[in-house]
Amino acid sequence: MKKIITLIALFISIIAFSQNKNAKQTIEVDGVCMMCKDRIEKAAIRTKGVKSAIWNVKTHELKLIFDERKTNVETISKKLAQVGHDTKAVKATEEAYNSVHPCCRYRDEDVKKEHEN
Repeated sequence: MKKIITLIALFISIIAFSQNKNAKQTIEVDGVCMMCKDRIEKAAIRTKGVKSAIWNVKTHELKLIFDERKTNVETISKKLAQVGHDTKAVKATEEAYNSVHPCCRYRDEDVKKEHEN
């Protein structure tokens, strides 16, 4: 019986240590301007377990450092969608998208063109 308990405890500790405290991931997040950058980074960093979030306006890449024991990319994507920004994994609802400033409406082709200059 002691051997079984010891094996179970060993297995649990291996699983606990296999999750990365400083996981790095890059995800694509739709947006067009510096106001989007601010909103995206704030939403990500306010997600429990996220240590760093830097979004690039030109590439639309959000570089993340997070604790896998506390969060994951899907949870972070959901938080971004809640503030109106689409990711490949989660699309923002129309209500959330419409809550962003009119100059941040990245789904609108005219808005995209205005930000290209």
